Amino acid sequence: MKENKTQGLIIKAQSGFFWVETGEGIIVCQLRGKLKQGRAKGDIAALGDHVSITVLPDGSGVIENVEERKQALIRLDPRPQGEYQQILLANADQAIFVFACANPNPKLKMLDRFLVIAEKQKIPPIIVANKIDLVENPKEIFGLYENIGYRVIYTSIKNNIGIDELKKELQNKISALAGPSGVGKSSLLNAIQNELGLRVNEISKSMNKGKHTTVTREMFKLNEGGFVADTPGWKSLALWDTEPEELEAYFPELKNLVSQCQFNNCTHQHEPNCAVLNALKENKIHKARYDSFIRLRNGEIRD
Repeated sequence: MKENKTQGLIIKAQSGFFWVETGEGIIVCQLRGKLKQGRAKGDIAALGDHVSITVLPDGSGVIENVEERKQALIRLDPRPQGEYQQILLANADQAIFVFACANPNPKLKMLDRFLVIAEKQKIPPIIVANKIDLVENPKEIFGLYENIGYRVIYTSIKNNIGIDELKKELQNKISALAGPSGVGKSSLLNAIQNELGLRVNEISKSMNKGKHTTVTREMFKLNEGGFVADTPGWKSLALWDTEPEELEAYFPELKNLVSQCQFNNCTHQHEPNCAVLNALKENKIHKARYDSFIRLRNGEIRD
């Protein structure tokens, strides 16, 4: 068997090995030595990367080149030798944020934080409001996000509502999945594809272990096309490279207001002739969203 070159997508990464999906099947690869020269400031190759590989005579592969990422979910890992950028997922087409209407109660401040990260990374978000059978009017909780332009899918596994709609949104895309524990992510995925949620949950547990344990990152192929990757690291993603004055750009309902403020350095908290505060008084922006914005701007990073 001769060496041959091909291209593929990294669908699993563990301990320096990368499982690459190609047109000829899955090839387990390692990085070519030249890619590892010098001190890396972040993951050289990661889940979701498009790569060029050489398939060796024994059937294993070597990653020769990693294509430029259109974006990546990055977690900063402080190390003794300097900060290191961990890539949770590269090249995601969308982020699916699953929150329950009840049991557990929705943590909308956490959702707002996730949405800011998605806006910053230019990853289109979809909000899944699950367990709608537990409340009378789920739009009272999540309707405000529809009003500012976010896509919201309302789901109930018990009543088989929204499952096909969500399944359609996942087709032929790389989807980053996130949400608090207990909201029904695994059950939703099992409803979309048999045992998919169970497999994703196993990987999620490994990713939530201590920093120094071996972590497997994996995304799972959907029968009708596309991949889904659980990315539990969203909760710990620090807005480490975001200045406070940048934040309004990541709130769709605020970004067009700031140019109307009297002061260029307006904090939108107490200044006169602040367009954001005026919009708040006139109920043109939602009070809960404004509160999330201020908390993030002031560095209050809680759920």
